Amino acid sequence: MSAPMFKQVALIGIGLIGSSISHAIRRKGLSARITGHARTAETRAKAVELGLIHSAFETPAEAVKGADLVILCAPVGVCGPIAAEIASSLAPGAIVTDVGSVKAAIVRDVGPHIPKGVHFVPGHPIAGTEQSGPEAGFATLFDNRWCILTPPEGQDPAAVAKLKAFWESLGSNVELMTPAHHDMVLAITSHLPQLIAYNIVGTADDLQAVTNQEVIKFSAGGFRDFTRIAASDPTMWRDVFLNNKEAVLEMLGRFNEDLSMLQRAIRFGDGDALHTFFTRTRAIRRGIVAAGQDTSGEGLYKSRTAAPAADVKK
Repeated sequence: MSAPMFKQVALIGIGLIGSSISHAIRRKGLSARITGHARTAETRAKAVELGLIHSAFETPAEAVKGADLVILCAPVGVCGPIAAEIASSLAPGAIVTDVGSVKAAIVRDVGPHIPKGVHFVPGHPIAGTEQSGPEAGFATLFDNRWCILTPPEGQDPAAVAKLKAFWESLGSNVELMTPAHHDMVLAITSHLPQLIAYNIVGTADDLQAVTNQEVIKFSAGGFRDFTRIAASDPTMWRDVFLNNKEAVLEMLGRFNEDLSMLQRAIRFGDGDALHTFFTRTRAIRRGIVAAGQDTSGEGLYKSRTAAPAADVKK
């Protein structure tokens, strides 16, 4: 039997992504030991009870001692302070990465605290559900999903290659890009849709002529999808929008321009313009399905039971 890829993986944050990483690590035997930190004692106890980690620690600095891979699974807004706290406890040669949906801010806030001899390779697995907490994770979350790595200039190619191999072993397809380009791409593919979802559900809640009971009772598929997205972790998304402000505002401006065009077409009965626009955008949806990046047909949580995780190695 081959040796594990890492001796010890430290998970700083054990919510949906952190717990899913643990399940996927154990499924493939990628680490001999998993340690973890969570903000509350309740979450730490639950993570140990579920077998997600060998040992839970009250502080991030304790959790990373001896780890050769450290994964920051916390909201983007607190990753900088966490990096400052763990800096003196990081082992020489360790790889530090994260799972945040914004990358330029991570490079800005975390990078300065990474000591010489420690490798810093930010990452973003593009996978998730609206659930949160250590119970929410499952081993197949990353299967056939993309993970983007955004190593700053000058990072050790061997460390980048090892982290790429790690994510591939978790089931992901991996691509490298610059932090700025990542943030622009995700602003349109993830952040703007999330903002629209929060807004449209809020609009429904504010309506006076339509009751909340009617909104719930007569929700069509489109609105149900919006409510699912809008149920996501508000702390995480608050930090995403505050830390990817420029790209989100750029995409929001473009969106408002297109929305104004549609508003004019509806107002003036321009059916040709509407049909042309809908036909063009329909092709995007077909491309998403063809690329295997749609899970609506299999159910959001079906994959939780598809492949049980292996036991944590003692």
